[in-house]
Order: sequence, then structure tokens, then C-alpha cells
Amino acid sequence: MTSRQTPRISTRKHPQQARSTELVAAILQAAIQVLAKEGATRFTTARVAEKAGVSVGSVYQYFPNKAAILFRLQSDEWQQTTQMLRDIPEKRDETPLDRLRTLVHAFIQSECEEAQMRGALSDAAPLYRDAPEALEVRAAGRQAFKGFMLELLPEVSVETRTLASDLILTTLSSVGKEFSNSPRTAEEIAVYAEGMAEMFRAYVNVLNLVQRATDTSFLPE
Repeated sequence: MTSRQTPRISTRKHPQQARSTELVAAILQAAIQVLAKEGATRFTTARVAEKAGVSVGSVYQYFPNKAAILFRLQSDEWQQTTQMLRDIPEKRDETPLDRLRTLVHAFIQSECEEAQMRGALSDAAPLYRDAPEALEVRAAGRQAFKGFMLELLPEVSVETRTLASDLILTTLSSVGKEFSNSPRTAEEIAVYAEGMAEMFRAYVNVLNLVQRATDTSFLPE
């Protein structure tokens, strides 16, 4: 019995001219509106085409199926997050711990602002989450964070740093999603983000202190 292969969900072709770019933008904007109104279960290519005011065939020129449209929306979200994971850690005018705080605040704020869309895309995730493209985008996000973790934890082992990176990113993502499920005021977002940032900073400080204590214990008397 052969295992079922997950189909690729890349766009059929990339727009080359201004008119084509505008068409794809209109399709994606319509997709956002259909997803917000109908939800993932009632999301169809036909509804997207109708909302965009184009033929279904025009949509299929760029997206082979509805999973490809949904993945494009999700991919745009992931790429924004990945860019955030790159840009904030690269601000050398702040200490690594201060950059970590800035990153947490920005991430939680983003989660709350995009909560409705992220929730709808989460419901649609089974359509594309195992596709090669989805795995590649998620891997890029984690890779972007690795260099920053080296600044935060320069002396710990690779295994410890990898574990810390995974714990921080997983906690940030899952807890941020849970927190953003309910409407939040600006003050609530700031307080929550600060609490999470302090938790991560304390965790990083403890790991560094433990490593230094371990190194000191092996020094000759």
C-alpha cells in the first residue's frame, strides 16, 4: 500500500505585469473577505471568484485549488512573522534581552490585531499544513531565530540553546494565540506581553548563570 503524497500548493504562475499583479491582489483580498464571512468550511474558489468579480478560470490561472489560496494567505502571515523574527533581533542599538522584550511585545500585539483572520486560517490548516511549501516557510521562521538565540545564550551547549529556542517560540505562539482569542485592550496587551517577556528574560538569565557556574566549577584551584 503506497502512502498518499501531499500535493504541492504553489501558485500556478507568478504575475509578471501590473494587470496580473492587480488581479492576484484582488483575488487575495476577496479570499480574506470570504474567509472572514463564511469560515474555512464554506470557503470555495467559486465564492472567491464571485467576490473578486472575476471568472473561476481567472482564479485557476494563479491558484490550482482553494488550498493554494488559503496557503498564500497563511504564508503571507508567516512571512510577516519571519521578518519580525529577523528585523527586531538585528537592532544592535539594544541589548539582546531588550530586543527579546521588544520582540515579545510586537508579536503579542500582532497576534491580537490579526486574531480573527488567524483563527479562520487555523481552521483551514488541515488543507495545507503538511504540504512541502508550508514546512519550508515554518522552518525559515525558526532558522531566523537561531542567530538571535546565539546572542542570548552564547556559552551554553547547542542542545540547550536549541531546546530554549523551541520552548520560547512554541510558548510565544501557543500562548499568544490563546490570549488573542478574546478581545483585549491596549493596556491588557501591554501588561500581558511584559509579563511574558520577563518570564523569557528570567529563563535566559538562569541558563546563562547555570552555565557560568558550571564552567567555574571546572576551573583548577
